[in-house]
Amino acid sequence: MNGGKGSSASAAWRRALEMTVQIDRDEFRTFPHVIDDLAGRFGEAVALIDDHRTMTFRALAERVNQYARWVLQQGIGPGEVVALSMPNCADYFALWLGITKVGATAALINTNLTAAPLVHAIKIAAPKHLIVHATLSQAVDEISGQLPGDIVLWSYGAETGFRSFTGACDALPGGPLQPGEYTKPKLGDRALLIYTSGTTGLPKAANVSHHRVMRWTHWFAGLMGITPSDRMYNCLPMYHSIGGIVAVGAPLVGGGSVVIRPRFSSQRFWEEIRSWDCTIFQYIGELCRYLVGTPAHPLESIHKLRLCCGNGLRPDIWDSFKERFRIPRILEFYAATEGTFSLYNCEEEPGSIGRIPSFLSHRSGVALVRFDTDTGLPVRDADGRCIPCPNGEVGEALGEITKTAHRFDGYADRHATEQKIIRNVFAYGDAWFRTGDLMRRDARGFYYFVDRVGDTFRWKGENVSSQEVAQAASRHPGVVEAVAFGVTVPACDGRAGMLAIVSDDSLCLQSLREHLSGQLASYARPYFLRICRTIDTTSTFRPRKADLMRDGFDPGATTDPLFFSDDRSDAFVILDPVLHKRIVSGEMRL
Repeated sequence: MNGGKGSSASAAWRRALEMTVQIDRDEFRTFPHVIDDLAGRFGEAVALIDDHRTMTFRALAERVNQYARWVLQQGIGPGEVVALSMPNCADYFALWLGITKVGATAALINTNLTAAPLVHAIKIAAPKHLIVHATLSQAVDEISGQLPGDIVLWSYGAETGFRSFTGACDALPGGPLQPGEYTKPKLGDRALLIYTSGTTGLPKAANVSHHRVMRWTHWFAGLMGITPSDRMYNCLPMYHSIGGIVAVGAPLVGGGSVVIRPRFSSQRFWEEIRSWDCTIFQYIGELCRYLVGTPAHPLESIHKLRLCCGNGLRPDIWDSFKERFRIPRILEFYAATEGTFSLYNCEEEPGSIGRIPSFLSHRSGVALVRFDTDTGLPVRDADGRCIPCPNGEVGEALGEITKTAHRFDGYADRHATEQKIIRNVFAYGDAWFRTGDLMRRDARGFYYFVDRVGDTFRWKGENVSSQEVAQAASRHPGVVEAVAFGVTVPACDGRAGMLAIVSDDSLCLQSLREHLSGQLASYARPYFLRICRTIDTTSTFRPRKADLMRDGFDPGATTDPLFFSDDRSDAFVILDPVLHKRIVSGEMRL
């Protein structure tokens, strides 16, 4: 690396450390109280912008206090859960801040969920109240009869059949909360439940402590070098940790502002970046690929962006993205909502997800170990210990679990928590977090993401639980057995969904497609279908997904019937060699 990049990286690390060193000195200083301090410092400066409002720092603090008083008014106690189903907007951020300010927990529901997956997400959080934006109320109304009878349903915005949340809050005072009104939560207390597919099973509700929120926001504020002149462009889902915490909270910590968009649009992207004078863009790699694949835009290199920060930027488009759009700096990173370590590529090494600088190597807490694709487990030696991977070898990344620097807060479900822990890895009694990610490390210490293991694949920027897809398919008449997995499609990030089933004579493909559309979020619906005579299993009765994934959707690799879910004809169509060629060539875009 050259001296310029090296010095820039060192400065970023130094700022991040300086921003986080103070956090543990006051166990009652949580992020909602940081907002109070920011309101005192920046007052009428713009904090948040969405389609409906521009919210100053002072207005944000007042809104947070109104929502906190609503929690107290409802008698919601410390640790009790309020679930939120809201689209991207400034008030979403204010709402979970208000809930958590007085010790309650906010569960951030994925707004794409419907039917059984939505019921599952709500039940595992066990909320006392569920606040639903009016535009999303139909999905909740349809499953309300399957929810516990003691959940109180509230409607945000327009009136629906639920209680009016907006009416209940607007009259509440927004002034500072007094010490006698509530008990302050501590840094170690749970603030949020954020859903993650992990590597096995249905989506899990990951416990996110106030301490974790503080570290994320302040660490990234330091890494990005946020100043009051910065403006973040955030179009990522706010029910995720990056779109909902990092991309909003980090800019505010430094006095900057955030433009919150409902979703990504490649057609409007550069116009919005320019019109709002954005200086930072929070990305996921797929968005960068979309932009590189679009025709030239007159504003694509005439902007004020100084930094793009995110994860998943593929090495094959890294340089073209940076050069075509004249991006001064890219900050790629690796992290998981519930993970115990993170990696940062401050040196702009193309394709790398980051490294551990030498001055932090003593507390890195990450190891790559050999992985057995047949068993789905790390390999153990004759003494029962995991085997570290040398440089260049692919292995599963594990994160050390400790009580301080590498704490694992787990999930709402204790059984799910235990499933993510692997013990006696390098010494008797140690414990490590299984990331489910295969990586390799080069001789200079840079890490590179290779693939996911287990039952999860990534598509359209979302983690898809293959078990959830398979279970949805299995509930349809005529499906005897189902296995779901992701397959690589040329020129597409992540893996597209594919379903392999064993069926009986009653199967109706059109009915199956309609069933999956009603049961699954759009990004989780399989593009490809294979009808098998049988599905082979391993000696431990696990389906041999590796064989199915190797064959993929190539009609030349199997004699089993293959089908493609064609949105234009709204049907499963036969996937023959001609259609296969159109898909792999990019002529047929997914």
